Amino acid sequence: MPTPNTRLAAFLEQCRNQIDAELERQLCASGHGSERLQQAMRYGALGGGKRIRPALCLAAATALGQPQESAIVPACSLELIHAYSLIHDDLPAMDNDDLRRGRPTAHIAFDEATAILAGDALQTLAFGWLAEAPGLDDQVRLAMIRELATASGHQGMAGGQAIDLESVGKQLTVEQLENMHRHKTGALIAASVRMGALTATEVNEDQLAALTVYSQTLGLAFQVQDDLLDIEGDTTVIGKPQGSDLARSKPTYPSLMGADGARNYLSQLLESALASIEMFGEEGDLLRDMAGYVVARTH
Repeated sequence: MPTPNTRLAAFLEQCRNQIDAELERQLCASGHGSERLQQAMRYGALGGGKRIRPALCLAAATALGQPQESAIVPACSLELIHAYSLIHDDLPAMDNDDLRRGRPTAHIAFDEATAILAGDALQTLAFGWLAEAPGLDDQVRLAMIRELATASGHQGMAGGQAIDLESVGKQLTVEQLENMHRHKTGALIAASVRMGALTATEVNEDQLAALTVYSQTLGLAFQVQDDLLDIEGDTTVIGKPQGSDLARSKPTYPSLMGADGARNYLSQLLESALASIEMFGEEGDLLRDMAGYVVARTH
């Protein structure tokens, strides 16, 4: 019986290999249009990354007894949306970052206009690819497209990013900060879990409700750990300048709660996430492993 650590390591390696291979196949398939644009798309989508959102999608499918292969295309579509969001977040008009995953950001490696277009193209590719996902019936594909659109747009990630930009230099309450991150970070994480669950046509409302609580709680935990890494992490490990949020006067959990308070809150969130998926028994082990990984990661 593998330990949680060895099981998780094997799962994450398998997930990265599968997702990277599928992304590369798709992103290298087209010979149409601008080669420079396609290079920038590949740069943004294939430049490393932990593949947490695809892994959560595959883990949720497993918890519902589905083969992971049924969730590969939905998982890839989530990663394309994530990649587009990072390219745009790094732009001078947004967070103005020069470094991402230890490499120059897309607008530095190419140019600002190409980076904007690469993000646009990755976003639209995600929905086109999901609309043609094999092995899923039309109603399931439609439900997944709806999930991804809601999580990506003004009700989700884009809306959260707008709140983030509006909040620079302001003093937020913990409740306001939580609302921002439920949209900016949490919405796509929640969609990752729910889309994995939707691969099972027999998924019921109680199961979806439990997975929604798990994923929303985990989304907040992800952000709390991100905020802690911003003040405690090593630039060479986290892949972006340490202290960048602090330097831009962005509200964070440590700035509102203190570092110890943020760590205590992180522990509470992990406990809540794990409690929410007790109904899945051993089938939910990968989701439990992923929760532990999210709160303990160093980058």
